[in-house]
Amino acid sequence: QVQLVESGGGLVQAGGSLRLSCAASGRTFSSYAMGWFRQAPGKEREFVAARMWFGSRINYADAVKGRFTISRDNAKNTLYLQMNSLKPEDTAVYYCAASSARFPSSSHEYEYWGQGTQVTVSS
Repeated sequence: QVQLVESGGGLVQAGGSLRLSCAASGRTFSSYAMGWFRQAPGKEREFVAARMWFGSRINYADAVKGRFTISRDNAKNTLYLQMNSLKPEDTAVYYCAASSARFPSSSHEYEYWGQGTQVTVSS
């Protein structure tokens, strides 16, 4: 079992920055691929970014490339999402997730989820 707790959300103006954190506990954090997803009101949950446990492969959604950076500190069992140049369309609840798959390609392959943290970007 892996427990995930997100933090760092809040209200920010367009163009601003936020850093989300996801603290993991339970089984070995470094053995899991870790990802960020988000869900805006009335929309389906969508992929934001992921970092695989095997090697240093990182994936980003096109909508956040060049603005968001995912990183992980295995010593601290923590996953981060640095979000810069935020836009109103980034407003959503952001979720941290963990997958035991080597290269998870969809949200269905993530077994563990946090409770989410709200990010609101005002125009």
